[in-house]
Amino acid sequence: MVSAGSTTAEGGSTTGGSTDLSRAEIEEFWDSWLAVNREAERIGDWRIMAEHYALDATYGWMYAPDEHFMAVGRDQIRDWAIGIEMDGLDGWHYDYQATVIDERNKMVVGFWKQRSGIVDDTTGEEFEILGIGGSWFGVERQVGGPDDGQLKFAWQRDWFDMPSTAHTFLSIIQAGKAPDTLLKRMSVTGLDVPGHYRYRDLPSTVWPPPVEAGEHVTQEPVVELAETPEVK
Repeated sequence: MVSAGSTTAEGGSTTGGSTDLSRAEIEEFWDSWLAVNREAERIGDWRIMAEHYALDATYGWMYAPDEHFMAVGRDQIRDWAIGIEMDGLDGWHYDYQATVIDERNKMVVGFWKQRSGIVDDTTGEEFEILGIGGSWFGVERQVGGPDDGQLKFAWQRDWFDMPSTAHTFLSIIQAGKAPDTLLKRMSVTGLDVPGHYRYRDLPSTVWPPPVEAGEHVTQEPVVELAETPEVK
């Protein structure tokens, strides 16, 4: 598992970044993230966003209870998370609807709508994945290494409505609107795809590492779980 405060091969601690982050700095970094998202959508290549991540950042989401995606390190994020996983989605755009910034804990939560850029002839509107989608980020200033002093994402975790996603993709196909690139992307599924893991095999935690470690607990359980009665 990747833990907070790890050290990169270049000798710089990334996820153990310093704590002196102002809200203004986080807002500036977030604005640069929004800008590179738009540029990635324009050119149809999300790999250009990789430099916003720390060298040892983790990025994951859930497809099913026992199929998760997880990329560990900037290279896997570039090649898998915003590479393989996004290939074929030309014209899709992820418009952030709202943003919550927590400068105390150095977190950002962005809520986005996932739209296809493909028009439904029956409604005149874009095919859209319904439900609330979003990304949860940890922001840290890098200490040492090639990114020394820079703000980077130490981790990212996404959520989206998987049944709605499947429904929208199927609707696009049934409407005869799916380009070959999208059909090819939809064929890239299953545990044989790089970055897809069963829950027990994940190389990082489903919850972001510092959250899983209990560093941000805000409410303790009210009661302990009851013991299982002894079977006689």
